[in-house]
Amino acid sequence: MLTELYDLRVTVDSVEGRSVCGLRPGDYFELVNSSQLRIPSGKHFCVYALQAVLPLLPAKQRDLPAGDWLERDNLVCCPDPEERLVMRIERTGRCRLATEELT
Repeated sequence: MLTELYDLRVTVDSVEGRSVCGLRPGDYFELVNSSQLRIPSGKHFCVYALQAVLPLLPAKQRDLPAGDWLERDNLVCCPDPEERLVMRIERTGRCRLATEELT
C-alpha cells in the first residue's frame, strides 16, 4: 500500500532581534521522503529553532481538513526571546512511500 506525504521546507522568514545562533532570513532546511532532514552544504540550523518546529512537521506532511488551523498557519517562532526568529513551513512537493517502509 502507498501513502503520500508532503516534502517540506522550513525557512527563516525574519529575525527581529539579535541572531545569537547565526541564522539569517533565507536560511532553511528540508524534510523529504518522510524523515530525511537536508541542510545545504556548508550551512547549519540551530537545534533550538529546530526543536520548536519539529512537533508540527508530521502534521504539515499530511493532508489536513480545510478548517484546521494548521492547514492555514505556517509560521513558527524560535523559543529564544532575544532573537525573535520566525520560520515559515512550506510544502514543496509530494512523495509516495510504501507504508510498510514507514515506522
